[in-house]
Amino acid sequence: MKIFNLLLLFFCTSGGSALQANELTIATFNVSMESENYVPAGTKLGPHVLADLLAKGNHPQIKNIAAIIQQVQPDILLLNEFDYIDDPKQGIELFINNYLSVSQNGGSPINYPYYFYQTVNTGVPSGFDLDRNGKANHGAEDAWGFGHYPGQYGMMILSKYPLDKVNTRTFQHFKWRDMPGHRKPTLPDGSAWFDEKVMAKMPLSSKSHWDIPVSIDGKPLHLLVSHPTPPVFDGPENRNGHRNHDEVRFWVDYLNSKQNYHYDDQGKTGGYQSSAPFVILGDLNSSPDEGDSHKEAITALVNHPKIQQQKTPTSKGGALNMPSNPNAKHHTAFWKMRADYVLPSKSGIQVIDSGVFWPTPNDANYHLIASREASSDHRLVWVKLKLND
Repeated sequence: MKIFNLLLLFFCTSGGSALQANELTIATFNVSMESENYVPAGTKLGPHVLADLLAKGNHPQIKNIAAIIQQVQPDILLLNEFDYIDDPKQGIELFINNYLSVSQNGGSPINYPYYFYQTVNTGVPSGFDLDRNGKANHGAEDAWGFGHYPGQYGMMILSKYPLDKVNTRTFQHFKWRDMPGHRKPTLPDGSAWFDEKVMAKMPLSSKSHWDIPVSIDGKPLHLLVSHPTPPVFDGPENRNGHRNHDEVRFWVDYLNSKQNYHYDDQGKTGGYQSSAPFVILGDLNSSPDEGDSHKEAITALVNHPKIQQQKTPTSKGGALNMPSNPNAKHHTAFWKMRADYVLPSKSGIQVIDSGVFWPTPNDANYHLIASREASSDHRLVWVKLKLND
């Protein structure tokens, strides 16, 4: 009888925890954890730089990144600009074990038993002269996504809940030209910047687009993840601006039932075909209100009929960073723009709270974001939500 009572107590307690777990925090954070961020100019770049720092476990900037994550305690977290390291024991597991699982700045350690990452297009040589400087396959500008080596500025999902890797869809190799009505960078005389040979091979994604199913105590939730190219650092052809627009537009069309042009790296065709709720995550490098992007796509995304018109995440620190700008409270980067998004679906999700981790100068955690070198040029954005029964 005593054993029965103990078992009953165990299951009742576990059930209570599961009910509480219906509330979860989902976050996105561009962490700038790529090798160029850590070494002097002229140093050999590559994933070995980050791998070495993760193994040592004592880099102050990475410790501050971990401290920020520990302050927010997200249940699911997207890391943008986390260099692709093929072996998890030399990459993400070291970040979890040596930084996140160790108290930073007095924060509570956090562990993620599940993670997902994959190759991206940044730094992958194209074989072409994409920047038209007369030299083919020469440097970061001629990679399929800007990068000095394959996997620079990669992406990583960390989760306390199981990720369904078998049914995950990735779109790294979806061709830009296969998007109906895609934007075409042109020279002032109207001629195409990229010729047909380039467009026959050029992917839309500067990194990748991912659709990752997650099981939240048996309830399905999809994470729609990306990191479009910045819409700048080009010329009058505006090739990055056009690509950024279409990378954002990819999700707009993916959610529209009438659009059926998508095909993934696994050979499946069609857009979002699940009835499960979803959350769009990532540094989209675009704002409906500010910046240099073509705003049609991001405006269509945040106002999409399948996405909640929630209160936009805010921070007091962002507001103080540019007091004269009424949009500053929504900014997610120190360079004064809303670039990072957590957008829950209208169906199946109740938003409880949201915010941007941006402490004010008189806050005890201000040193974590006091400068670009302290952590990142972006801020962590989070949404606390509950899945409907």
